[in-house]
Amino acid sequence: MSISDRQPLDGFSHVKGRRDAPLIELTIPALLAQTVATHGDRPAAVFCEQGIRWSYADFAAEVDRLAAALVRLGFVKNDRIGIWSPNRAEWLLTQFATARIGAILVNINPAYRPFELEYALNKVSCKGLITATAFKASNYIEMLQSLAPELIKATPGALEAARLPHLKTLVAMGDAAPAGMFSFAEIMQMGDDTSMLDAVTATLDRNDPINIQFTSGTTGQPKGACLTHRNIVNNAHFVTAAMELTQADRLCIPVPFYHCFGMVMGTLGCVTKGAAMVVPSEGFEPAKTLRAVSDEKCTALFGVPTMFVAELALPDFDTYDLSHLRTGIMAGSPCPIQVMKDVQSKMNMSQVTIAYGMTETSPVSFQSNVDDPVDRRVSSVGRIHPHVEVKIVGEDGTPTPVGKQGELMTRGYSVMQSYWDEPDLTAQSIDADGWMHTGDLATLDTEGYCNITGRVKDMICRGGENIYPREIEEFLYTHKSVSEVQVFGLPDDKYGEITCVWVTAKAGQTIDPDDIKDFCKGQIAHYKVPAHVRIKDSLPMTVTGKPQKFIMRDEMIKELGLSVQETA
Repeated sequence: MSISDRQPLDGFSHVKGRRDAPLIELTIPALLAQTVATHGDRPAAVFCEQGIRWSYADFAAEVDRLAAALVRLGFVKNDRIGIWSPNRAEWLLTQFATARIGAILVNINPAYRPFELEYALNKVSCKGLITATAFKASNYIEMLQSLAPELIKATPGALEAARLPHLKTLVAMGDAAPAGMFSFAEIMQMGDDTSMLDAVTATLDRNDPINIQFTSGTTGQPKGACLTHRNIVNNAHFVTAAMELTQADRLCIPVPFYHCFGMVMGTLGCVTKGAAMVVPSEGFEPAKTLRAVSDEKCTALFGVPTMFVAELALPDFDTYDLSHLRTGIMAGSPCPIQVMKDVQSKMNMSQVTIAYGMTETSPVSFQSNVDDPVDRRVSSVGRIHPHVEVKIVGEDGTPTPVGKQGELMTRGYSVMQSYWDEPDLTAQSIDADGWMHTGDLATLDTEGYCNITGRVKDMICRGGENIYPREIEEFLYTHKSVSEVQVFGLPDDKYGEITCVWVTAKAGQTIDPDDIKDFCKGQIAHYKVPAHVRIKDSLPMTVTGKPQKFIMRDEMIKELGLSVQETA
């Protein structure tokens, strides 16, 4: 693919992706059926911790059993089914079984606590939830029982809960069924008759919404980004095509399934090529990841920079056989240049690529190619994806000259359908001409390589996890003694960024920093709990009353002696 095909137009920051490779006009179940017909005997999935190995034919049969069970339980097209779990085989089956019947999969972060879970389930009116029983410090069953005490006496499939009025059917992974729930093993036994599935699948359209992922701006609660079959099938295809992935490859996926990184670029990406998915563990553990790469002879590996840093730092790093590794993706947050060089040289990933995007664009818009010069792969996020168009605009909304910073806007097949039940917010993000306003600051060079330079919004990116200050602020405002709150990011060597909060107390009240942290723990996800808390008499504001987070950030950087790390 020549550089000239993706050069900026007329010296301005406006690029269009190649269109010689056609879009895939298939639904997810049609894509899987095509892959099974071609690669049915090839390995599809390996779950190292669960001891599961499926060929593509085996995998498709398990998907159909679950899909038939969901039909028997009363689920129909467009019903929302939540999945709340770390990386398990049941998650993968649910991803493809819901697509088989046209139900909309709702990704729920496994780190969510009751406050966030209740919001997510109610926001999109989830009718069903498939859940792990526990993960690390999270006891999912206890949290669900705290939100819906009616579960204890409920008939499975007929929950009537005051705080979760839409939720009727809960399925717990494993063989045992908690009170008011089905077990996953139990419903798999309900799916022996799959004869109705092809008729159901025939009613689906590639432009139907099939996945909701929660994302957020700097204002308001999280929004449900609605992604269609066409959105994610094609992004999965082009992401893995840029890696030159084929049916002979084995991709190690330690990144979470609930993100686009895991379920679109990872699992669905493998299905587009007939490649094998290797899942090392439920949650990321560096030693288990490299053990899986070594034992399973993986040729590709995904990760955010902090994952690669942890892998490289293992005391026994040299004992793992990484000789089969060739390619992969490093994404989720800026990559330190030395980390990229170490991954290429020490992990044998000479063809590792960098990718950039956002959930609302399915997710990738820019990606480096395996044959891009090394200096380009450590200093940019690559060039525009096929069938995607991007412009970088100034404050007047027109494209900036090449090399000048502006806001990145994108349009094409990858732009989400909408935010669920949020027409006004959708219109604010996607304009009348189909441009998605990303809120990210960027530049384009003369050859079309993109460099992300900052964010218009205040989003914090902690080790690949997007943290939205307003969401934490709104939660902290529920504290009885809090008057004003501002949350912002600070540079961090390990995570890229961490959260800091400045708080003022109500008149006559006193607050201790530990009180704020204790108030957060167990109520919001652990990665959102502020690393630094400062109690202030007042917060810096403009004359119009807008908070000046840059002043707060600069003061904390000085106080803590922090420095901003050079990044790729």
